[in-house]
Order: sequence, then C-alpha cells, then structure tokens
Amino acid sequence: MNIFHDILAYEFFQKALLTGAVVGIVCGVIGSFIVMRGLALMGDAISHAVLPGVAISFMLGINFFVGAVIVGLLAAIGIGFINQNSNIKNDSAIGIVFSTFFAIGVLLIAKANTAMDLTEILFGNVLTVRDIDRTLTMIVAAVVILVVILFYKEFLITTFDPTMAVASGMPVKTIHYGLMVLLTLVTVVSLQTVGVILVVSLLITPAATAYLLTKRMSLMIVIAASLGGISAIIGLMFSFKLNLSSGPTIVLVATAFFLIAFIFAPKKGVLWKWI
Repeated sequence: MNIFHDILAYEFFQKALLTGAVVGIVCGVIGSFIVMRGLALMGDAISHAVLPGVAISFMLGINFFVGAVIVGLLAAIGIGFINQNSNIKNDSAIGIVFSTFFAIGVLLIAKANTAMDLTEILFGNVLTVRDIDRTLTMIVAAVVILVVILFYKEFLITTFDPTMAVASGMPVKTIHYGLMVLLTLVTVVSLQTVGVILVVSLLITPAATAYLLTKRMSLMIVIAASLGGISAIIGLMFSFKLNLSSGPTIVLVATAFFLIAFIFAPKKGVLWKWI
C-alpha cells in the first residue's frame, strides 16, 4: 500500500509514471515493425548516434530534442547511403556510423564543459524530466501512433512482402525512411526515460515478447505497447522504492516479461516445445 500512497502524495512521481508509460507504449508500437523488419541494430545505431546532437544542443542552449532528431536522421541517411552505394553489408554500415557518431558525442560532451550528466544521458532518469520535455514526449507519441494507424497497410505490406509492394507501385524507399523518421523521434523522446544505451532494449524487448505470443501483426503491436507501458510503470515503482536508476530497472522488468514468454509461450515457448 505504501507505493500507492507515494503515487498519490508525490506529483513528480505521477508525472514520471505517465511519461514512462507513454514512452513504453510508443516504443512497443514502433518496435514491432523494427523487430519484424530485422532492424534491431538500426534502433541501436540511432540511439547511440543522437549523442552528438544532445551535446551540441546543450552547447547552443537549445532543447536537446532538436539536435538529437537532426543528428539521428543524418545517421539513418548515412547508413542508407553507405549501404546503397557500396558492397558493405547493412550491419557493417550500421556499426561504422553509430560508433563514429557515439565517439564524437562523448568527445563533445567532455569538451562542452557543461553541467550535463553523462550518466543520466546514458542510462536515463525519468524522475527529472522537465514539463516541456514531458509535453513534447506526449506530442511525439501521439503523432507516431497516428501515423502508424493511418499508414498501417503500407507499413504492413512493405514489412512482409516488399517485392509485392514494389510491384504494386508503393514508394518502398520513402516508406522505409518514413519509418526511420518515426524511429528517430521515438528514440529521442525515450532518452530521458531509459537513456541512450538502453533505448534499444525498450524498443526491441516488448516487441520480441509479443512476437512469441501471437502471429497477428495488429495484435502483436497491441501486446508490445501494453508490455512496454506496464514495464515502465512497474520499473519506476521498483526504482523509486529501492532507490535504483529508473532506466535499467525498466529494462530488467521488460526482460523478465520476455523470459516468462520465452519459457511459457504457447507453441513457441521452451517448455511447450519440451512437452
């Protein structure tokens, strides 16, 4: 009962729960497409690549969202350009770009000499999110979910049958880069909740868990969004009561859900296969 008393007593904790739940939901939605497209490494790349944008934003005195989105989009375009104009495979292009951007970001933060806490950027702290960033998170989440609803058919077809999508005249490349824009937006708004390093886990783990539980894409998105939101709420409660970092705690809760599904999921679980 004490935890519910804390929720009612502390306004900042209520705001943190709301923000964390929204981030978890939108990560589950966009993460479902990332998992089914085999682009988990792309999520990892963008989450690391935005670090220079965060550093530059602090140096210029502007909202970190602006710099992070711009640099994240540049990273996504750079990966696509290298992949399309050379014999280098996609995973190698991702590794080159994200490690380079991440290294630049670390150097810029060290050079900036600001009050910016690198640990907080890397691992997140939803309890310290400002009201303006919280509002921005809500807006971005609403836009991403609306776009997914409006263009669900296009995302679905290009995910499962890109050849048919090309034959039917769909702008496959445009849809792909549109998804990369959504991924970048979701990654940036997730930074203060779980941090640069752990964003990919919140994007991938709930979606991977949902994949073990259903074969329908629409249901997978709903389950992933629900698991993402629930993981954020439970993780925040544990982190608040036990005085732990919010980002890693949220990720561990999401991982616990995955392990349960990995063992007990009907037809796909380890226990089911053993029986």
